[in-house]
Amino acid sequence: MTSESLFPSKSGETGTSQTAIYAPKSHKRKPADYTSHGITDNDIFLLPGSDYQLMGLLTAIAMAVRLFRIYQPSSVVFDEVHFGGFASKYIKGKFFMDVHPPLAKLLITLAGWLAGFNGDFDFKDIGKDYLEPGVPYVAMRLLPALMGVMTVPAMFLTLKAAGCRTMTAAMGAGFIIFENSLLTQSRLILLDSPLIVFTAFTALAWTCFTNQHEQGPPRAFDPSWWFWLAATGIGLGATVSVKWVGLFTIAWVGSLAILQMWVLLGDTRTVTPRLWFKHLFARAFCLIGIPVAFYMALFAIHFVCLVNPGDGDGFMSSEFQATLNTKSMHDVPVDVALGSRVSIRHHNTQGGYLHSHNHMYPTGSKQQQITLYPHKDENNVWLLENQTQPEGQDGQTISGSKAWDKLSPTMIQDGAVLRLYHITTDRRLHSHDVRPPVTEAEWQNEISAYGYEGFEGDANDLFRVEIVKSMCDGAEAKVRLRTIQTKFKLVHLMTGCSLFSHKVKLPEWAFEQQEVTCAKQGTLPNSIWYIEQNEHPILGADAEKVNYRNPGFLAKFWELQKVMWTTNAGLVESHAWDSRPPSWPILRRGINFWGKDHRQIYLIGNPVIWWSSTLAIAIYMTFKGLSILRWQRGYKDYENVSFKRFDYEIGTSVLGWFFHYFPFFLMARQLFLHHYLPALYFAIMVLCQIYDFATNRISGIGMRERPFIGAGGIVAFLALSIIAFTMYAPLAYGDPWTQDLCNRVKLFDTWDWDCNTFHKELSQYSVSASSAPIGEKTSAPIVPLPADVKVENKTPLSDGVVTSQAFAAESILSQEEKIEYRDQDGNLLNEEQVKALDGKVSFSTRYETRTRVVDAQGRELADGSAGAEGFGPPHPDVDREPETISDGSRISKISSPATASPEEDLSKEKSVEKAKTGIPRPASEGHEATN
Repeated sequence: MTSESLFPSKSGETGTSQTAIYAPKSHKRKPADYTSHGITDNDIFLLPGSDYQLMGLLTAIAMAVRLFRIYQPSSVVFDEVHFGGFASKYIKGKFFMDVHPPLAKLLITLAGWLAGFNGDFDFKDIGKDYLEPGVPYVAMRLLPALMGVMTVPAMFLTLKAAGCRTMTAAMGAGFIIFENSLLTQSRLILLDSPLIVFTAFTALAWTCFTNQHEQGPPRAFDPSWWFWLAATGIGLGATVSVKWVGLFTIAWVGSLAILQMWVLLGDTRTVTPRLWFKHLFARAFCLIGIPVAFYMALFAIHFVCLVNPGDGDGFMSSEFQATLNTKSMHDVPVDVALGSRVSIRHHNTQGGYLHSHNHMYPTGSKQQQITLYPHKDENNVWLLENQTQPEGQDGQTISGSKAWDKLSPTMIQDGAVLRLYHITTDRRLHSHDVRPPVTEAEWQNEISAYGYEGFEGDANDLFRVEIVKSMCDGAEAKVRLRTIQTKFKLVHLMTGCSLFSHKVKLPEWAFEQQEVTCAKQGTLPNSIWYIEQNEHPILGADAEKVNYRNPGFLAKFWELQKVMWTTNAGLVESHAWDSRPPSWPILRRGINFWGKDHRQIYLIGNPVIWWSSTLAIAIYMTFKGLSILRWQRGYKDYENVSFKRFDYEIGTSVLGWFFHYFPFFLMARQLFLHHYLPALYFAIMVLCQIYDFATNRISGIGMRERPFIGAGGIVAFLALSIIAFTMYAPLAYGDPWTQDLCNRVKLFDTWDWDCNTFHKELSQYSVSASSAPIGEKTSAPIVPLPADVKVENKTPLSDGVVTSQAFAAESILSQEEKIEYRDQDGNLLNEEQVKALDGKVSFSTRYETRTRVVDAQGRELADGSAGAEGFGPPHPDVDREPETISDGSRISKISSPATASPEEDLSKEKSVEKAKTGIPRPASEGHEATN
């Protein structure tokens, strides 16, 4: 049989070929229309029954692998803290803010609700027990697990739709089954499994549509053509409704759709302008209209479910918050006069209301504290006084803060000088040349409340109203104070500083409320205030009223998108388990999820599958580079039909890998290994397609002529994958393991799970299980310390009590004391680092008690209750409160040094409060949000 050369000779030259790509005779003639040269009908609805039977068998195997011991661990694991917590909030209707769209969270909530979950369990801490409160956690884990199972038939059908043999499709499905990282993510209450299955469905639908399109005009606009195009749109909508990573999937499909339209534009024989626009509008409707409608519909459901105030409403504007139950506001008088009782709200940070309470600053002037408080409270009420007391009709000065109650209202104009009287404590807003207790910058002055009942005040109580006309609503609001409509600054008359607040929390002595200062060079947005509540005895019921505008669905939707984008972009802090994109294809590092009872869950991929797929990408890149060079030199490689099919079919999958991988190089935010999983799915497709071409479609190397070689290679490949899967399975399932087995498969130091976590012998697990006390404390995963840090100091030790019956006869040998200094991330500091920080930061103290158990020979024994000690930081892509910086913590922590300039203050505001080292908090407290 004569075959066409893989790399044919130049035009006009002669040569022989040693390697060829198989091209059926029917594909020799190039079509006259836009039908693709060499295309075959790969309709997945017309597969033989044996293919469906094999696919069913693979799906059953996937179900067994995914659901095996899904009930363990029976406690909260890593990001279940957040995504389980979101389910609780949905059921309770409490508004929360998350950087991810709602689809997967709604599905998890639905699974829990159908299983009887009432939302009372808060998922607050890693290791919190599910069994005693009766949480239907297995049902909630089943949803992502079953979605992980469905990824297997999706891969099988996608490869069949791409023209691969059944054995190759089975190999791809097998890779999905035995890929450890996909298994780990799909067994927990996480979002990645829904993301990957919807990505896989989109890839399947688009591959099927492409196959229909490439068959030319006869298949255009028939029911199958429309079905797969619409299914692609639904898949895109679902994918982007789980995570914004779905935008990469949209970019992949969109680029290929543009390529199709370009090809159609070149077919002048069968595609008229009218028909071209029909193709264009069909794709626009299905690939843009359907995804947008799907995405917005999910947020409509989201808003319907979350109707009550919650910990996330602080992210949103006052208008948005007013749409929540109990947050709505009655109409209030619009005119603000001398003597008005008002609540003053900060415009920029959504931190809340200007607030004071009967507690003093511990440093500085030690006068009464001024803060920003996010909730309505009587301590938010201020009475607006003129700089001088009014005179009565008899010419006598009327004293007291209520002097204006019986006088004709005097409206407050732009430039007016006021005093702000705090009604509940009888003190006035006050500032002076004293540094604030937290932000001790030269350009910041302290704001306090000063005075007593009957005190006339002094010049440091005076503030000038400066209306910011560009931010006001209406002409009248630009000349005088009007409730809600007027945005203004309060400038301290004596020092020229402006009342200012930023995203910095005060310590516990101020109840962790937001800091308020007087800034000489403060940024404009943080110096803007407006009046929300307003009442005056003279302004009766017939006075002009005002209220927040009802934003409506579209306004709420758009505001939430902006908040999600801003919050997501602000996730730039380092994280104990983060990694960068260059390390993902080589599987350099994983993520520690959970540890307890000498077991561990650590996200790591199957190295056989992972590295093989990366090699496949490299092979195609090499092929593409060489083919471009040959094309430039005048070779006619692309006249070979199978050469073109190889380039286009595999190039399509490589493009999917590219779009799901390279955008992460542009991101400064926290990134993790699991961000690579959608790209890994495409890399596995590339691996299978290259293998199929090599063993089935390329002649001249002997594999197509000897199909048993290709089948044997698939068996060997799957066998190696299963072996590697088995070797690392304990880290996915949280099963018992031994230190020797762990060290044997730990190929790199960067695979930083701790083998010392596990027992030395498997038999010790049964002993630990039988002797472990009920209610034993669960710890979170260990956070690795820097490699160059040595722990030499001693920690305070007190007498330990051995509760396990197995150690009842043992005794405590000694007590040791050790002092450790750690930074906000939990990393140990050496003496030089501590000395350098002396005077610049403050340290909080934590005392620990640790028990060391030894046998009669003095050998130290592992305490079964210890488990994998340490802490696992929160995953950063979930619900976060408005970005604040806390000064105190239950765990040892360095407070942030004071800023020295407005520019540094801006940088400080963009930072997020460091989470209490290693203790992931629920969504209601999460200050760091993962993807």
